Amino acid sequence: MELHSFTVGPFAENTYLLINGADALLVDPGFNEPAELNAFQQKFEESPASLKAIILTHAHVDHVLGLQKALDQYDVPVYLNDTDRYLWNNFASQAQMFGFQAADFNFDPEPLPATENWTIGSFTFDNLYTPGHAPDHISLYHRESEILIAGDALFREGIGRTDLYKGSMEVLKKSIREKLYRLPDGTTVYPGHGPKTTIGHEKKANPFVRG
Repeated sequence: MELHSFTVGPFAENTYLLINGADALLVDPGFNEPAELNAFQQKFEESPASLKAIILTHAHVDHVLGLQKALDQYDVPVYLNDTDRYLWNNFASQAQMFGFQAADFNFDPEPLPATENWTIGSFTFDNLYTPGHAPDHISLYHRESEILIAGDALFREGIGRTDLYKGSMEVLKKSIREKLYRLPDGTTVYPGHGPKTTIGHEKKANPFVRG
């Protein structure tokens, strides 16, 4: 599996393009400026893959800021965990809190289940339910590649903030210990913000949650 990262938007959010043979996925489109979407499109069009879906680790504004821009270009389904859709249903209010003008989405995303061996196209993920930063948060583990798309659960020597809607430091620590730190130490972690890391490094060096 190929993984391409794009740091976008005013929050320096990491958007990911995953390519596996003839299939591609877009994860957490945070595009704000046209140039950011163009950079993604240029990289995507270098491959022969077709875009199968857009996957959201959660629906905080910085991870969905460019969703409509992407959907204007690509007619694909959107997947989001349905444990709690408050953030999705109140996207416009979220955006306004951070100084953006945006309309609520006029459709419901497809459910992204918290399950092992979830397959879409040629991709298979273990979808790890990791609340604490957001109540709809899923981390995507690609077992074959030992790659984790961690969203805002786990960063390099950091964790997601817990002062937003239904945030909880204790819940987030439990998610990390019970779901993420049980992955192999060599797993490469691609977070929603900042540089990549590994599970083994975070278990030793993360000041918030030690393994």
